[in-house]
Amino acid sequence: MIYPRVFWRRFWLALAAVLLGNALYFSIQRFLPALGRHTAFRIDLGLVLDFWICVVVFVLLLSFFASRH
Repeated sequence: MIYPRVFWRRFWLALAAVLLGNALYFSIQRFLPALGRHTAFRIDLGLVLDFWICVVVFVLLLSFFASRH
């Protein structure tokens, strides 16, 4: 069972990771080759790259806030 306080902390970290990850991806998207650019409503390499950037940002945020406690 996950406690409500932990749930909300992880929720806000995940939301921040998605927002920061997407901002990072869309800021570098124009410099990527055509294969790395995401096309709307398709599953492509750009979407996978965007997902992994968000995952990396989430892990970095988790490790940063875990080291502060």
